[in-house]
Amino acid sequence: MSDPGGKPLAGKGVVVTRPAEQAQAVAGMIEAAGGRAILFPAIEIREVADLGPFDRIVARLDEFDLAIFISPNAAERAMKLLRARRDLPRGLKFAAIGSAGMRALAAHGVTGVIVPRERYDSEALLEMPDIAGAKHVVIFRGEGGRELLGDTLAARGARVEYAECYRRGRPDLSSSALLAAWARGDLDAITVTSSEGLRNLFDMVGISGRDYLRRTPLFVPHPRIAEAARLLEVRTVVVTGPGDGGLLAGLEAFFGVKP
Repeated sequence: MSDPGGKPLAGKGVVVTRPAEQAQAVAGMIEAAGGRAILFPAIEIREVADLGPFDRIVARLDEFDLAIFISPNAAERAMKLLRARRDLPRGLKFAAIGSAGMRALAAHGVTGVIVPRERYDSEALLEMPDIAGAKHVVIFRGEGGRELLGDTLAARGARVEYAECYRRGRPDLSSSALLAAWARGDLDAITVTSSEGLRNLFDMVGISGRDYLRRTPLFVPHPRIAEAARLLEVRTVVVTGPGDGGLLAGLEAFFGVKP
């Protein structure tokens, strides 16, 4: 039961499935609200096997008028590599999908980033007038991923190139502690921030954990992830606002003391 003294997540065990590098902020927010953050990364961020294609685009960065960073990982990884290789071109515009990507760019001295405010997805970025006139666009991303952003910009007349600076993988992580927490009744909610992470989570908990997973309230920041969860027969799916703040607000609203 939540705490009427201002701790809406008191006693609640909340699984955080973000990659390990990104989990600490939301974990701290959950614990500040009285909850117990259970870190179980469902995606691992790995190096790409060959940075040659990335380096060749970076060498031509002056040709581009817009650089889009598809995720916080893309912003962090790409900027570290970029800063080691060259100065940033003057006049290059920067865009990110969400506030976490914007903060990652800010940590490397990039300001004035174009970022959606209401939703953190490609569709929202495409609606922004600041990118409408881009003619030559580089999209920094992990290997693979959705093509909607690039395809739409190309259909509008832009030349689009991809600079891949990391790859995603499924962690080799035992789920025994997670299963034990479920069996004790110590696991009350799960947060998932990508459809790929959700699929990995189902694989990682195995057959013995999937029934637990389907019965546990799942909190996701985007309807697309919610639809993937419903296809996997998760019973309670809560779509929250974007980012860590949105996830926390969704958890607090769900578990908070009702009048």
